[in-house]
Amino acid sequence: MEITKLSAIELRDEILKRNLSCYEVAKAFIDNIKKYESYNAVLEIFDDALQNAKVMDKKIAEGFNGKLAGMPVIIKDNILYQDKICSCGSNFLKNYKAEYNSTVVKKLIDEGAIILGRANMDEFAMGSSTENSAFGITHNPIAFDRVPGGSSGGSACAVALDMCPISLGTETGGSVRQPASYCGIYGLKPTYGRISRYGVVAFASSLDQVGIFSKTIEDNALMLEVLAGYDENDETSAKVKVDNYTNLDDAIKTKIGVPIEILNMTKGLECEKNFKNFIEFLKQLNLEIVPVSIKNIELALATYYILAPAEATSNLARFDGVKYTSRSLAAKNLQEIYKQSRSQGFGKEVKRRIMLGNYVLSSGYYDAYYNKAKSVQGLLIEQCNEAFKKCDVLVMPTTLGEAYKIGSKPSDPVETYKEDVFTVTANIVGSPSLSIPFGKGKNNLPLGIQLFGKKFDEKTIYSLAKFIQNNIK
Repeated sequence: MEITKLSAIELRDEILKRNLSCYEVAKAFIDNIKKYESYNAVLEIFDDALQNAKVMDKKIAEGFNGKLAGMPVIIKDNILYQDKICSCGSNFLKNYKAEYNSTVVKKLIDEGAIILGRANMDEFAMGSSTENSAFGITHNPIAFDRVPGGSSGGSACAVALDMCPISLGTETGGSVRQPASYCGIYGLKPTYGRISRYGVVAFASSLDQVGIFSKTIEDNALMLEVLAGYDENDETSAKVKVDNYTNLDDAIKTKIGVPIEILNMTKGLECEKNFKNFIEFLKQLNLEIVPVSIKNIELALATYYILAPAEATSNLARFDGVKYTSRSLAAKNLQEIYKQSRSQGFGKEVKRRIMLGNYVLSSGYYDAYYNKAKSVQGLLIEQCNEAFKKCDVLVMPTTLGEAYKIGSKPSDPVETYKEDVFTVTANIVGSPSLSIPFGKGKNNLPLGIQLFGKKFDEKTIYSLAKFIQNNIK
């Protein structure tokens, strides 16, 4: 039995049957983290992980049978875990230790998970490649010279390289689905409000969500079942019933919507052929395909890059060198503390987005940019709702194509921003979206397809994904 090749559910079942111990499972995955250290996916292995595994073995011997009993998990470096460093991939927070547990970490621990370490990320979750971390670039698990995607590239790479069977990332505009596509695994961005954001360092509060990486649909569904639900500490979390996601329905009757605008947007792109192949694959499975229209979807990317930086500007104002961030030693007065600490602490991409946010919120441009973007957001919500009257799930590519080479896009940030063109809509409208691995690109690297669902209907997209997973030869 090769421990690190087992799914999370298989591991849990073997542990509860006492065929495996939590300790030997955790050690096997930690050994893999060390083996693949050069990929820079994991910033830190927590020093108490193995001890926690031993404690869990004792609890299981006494009858504990949590849904995640003994399951090794890696969390993104912007999710608070009490007394552990949470740096958000930034020098500004390199020594900051969390003072409390985020809600998702608390739920992981309550159900018996063993949190092995924290994953690398683009600084403050701003980026699509994990090239923007203050602690070095993360490499693609399949092609070392390429990016793993971002901003949750470390979390995706960790799952793909068997450093853990399941990991947590966060998403604001595609930061789970895009790296899932590049790394050839599953990545879920749930409905906004489905998972509590309490204890997750904010980028853009109206768009952020915790997401899940896995190698199987069943593992992903189990993790959502654990993490979902209302949290009184997060007023944006929804009081909506949590489904039994692990009891997945037959997806044969699912009606699939193909946005005609997306077909036009893929023309000439690397993803075009693969997307058409996917639609043909669905037809071969006797699923009903219907054309739908989301008229303003082409404006989603521009809308996102107005709304997200605007919110980031406000959220990042707290990082000023006064409270819990690194302070410039050269500063001589309060004004210099603010200016020099932020200049030294923030990386280039974070500074760029702060400037963008301040610009669109400035008095002369607020109506021209921010208010107009909010209006487009409203239109996109209405148009997606209309599309869902004709279908159960929308499909579209996850990315423009394969993972690109490290260092190939540093001089033109707009080219990097374009990588989010197919993912941002789900965040803008608050819908769940799951990237599934499907097809290969010109260099035989993974491509992904999104299953985009109705709000709080993750079960339907999981069911469809499982049906597809079972029928891919």
